Amino acid sequence: MKNIVILGSTGSIGQNTLDVIRSHPDKFRVLALVAGNNVALLQKQAEEFRPKMAVAKSDGMEAAVEAATLPEADIVVSAIVGAAGLRPTYAALKAGKRVALANKESLVAAGAVMTKVCEEGGGELLPVDSEHSAIHQVLHGKKEAVLRIILTASGGPFRTWPIEKLSKATVEDALKHPNWKMGNKITVDSATMMNKGLEIIEAHWLFGLPPEKIAVTVHPQSVVHSLVEYIDGSVLAQMGLPDMRTPIAYALAYPERITAPVSSLDLAAASPLTFEAPDPERFPSLKLAQEVLRKGKSFPAVLNAANEVAVEAFLKGKIGFMDIAKTVETVLGSHQPVALNTLDDVLETDRRAREKSNQVLGTRY
Repeated sequence: MKNIVILGSTGSIGQNTLDVIRSHPDKFRVLALVAGNNVALLQKQAEEFRPKMAVAKSDGMEAAVEAATLPEADIVVSAIVGAAGLRPTYAALKAGKRVALANKESLVAAGAVMTKVCEEGGGELLPVDSEHSAIHQVLHGKKEAVLRIILTASGGPFRTWPIEKLSKATVEDALKHPNWKMGNKITVDSATMMNKGLEIIEAHWLFGLPPEKIAVTVHPQSVVHSLVEYIDGSVLAQMGLPDMRTPIAYALAYPERITAPVSSLDLAAASPLTFEAPDPERFPSLKLAQEVLRKGKSFPAVLNAANEVAVEAFLKGKIGFMDIAKTVETVLGSHQPVALNTLDDVLETDRRAREKSNQVLGTRY
């Protein structure tokens, strides 16, 4: 019986995690639930699963950190969206926990810091993102034989839109993801393909691969979740229906496999499976992420913070869809990079980048 702490229990990943746990009451017990502002749903979850702790955003960050470091905890599912997930994720790794990571910002903004504390604390990072889970399942620790990894992207709702029409895309348009059910912020990131850019940075830290060995292909059907190409010409892929309960079940049970409440893949019904190169004009955010990974230092943290601010502004109707990438690019262009050696360094860089982003938005829009 493994004790599970879920950071972000009322979000999409959190609810899917509880669905997997619900299917295996003999294997998993919910030890703590940490949620945002959806107190009503948190209460329902607490009534069903009877955790030791149930924490809402109003209870404060220290309560979330306490939940993430409970001595009895075996696995901490890190699914709080954005930089808000940094402190509890860091604390869990420092306490030597297995962290099932869905909060990609932890590695984007603080990759060096997180991987260091993971090693020092004896923790373990397992990816929950479907793309990184696919790589983990296929890689088998044979990094030296890898030519490159290929992350797949759906292309989101605007893959086939005329480029000149994108500036008029509405929030409602951006939230119509063709394959996945996700929260608003991540869905918009998928529409801009910033989500894939963040995943490139995350993959660098998860698998220790240089930027030139991480590629992206657009795969509209979202059946092939990612691929690994080896030096002998072999290309291995992990496939399945677009259902987050599969990578969640993999992370919770690893190195074993358990059943997940998902349908089987019917290849004939899913076909044809197609692939195409991402359009840099349509998806400028992808190029920005690739550039900041090469630059390193504090650039990825600034990218992440500026994007969060810009996406929030778009969701509130303050800026247009194409203004998201323009805002991020402007903030990056004015940034003077620094080394990030501690979590406090990361959080201070994040704070300043958000401040600058709001200045840019106030001046330009």
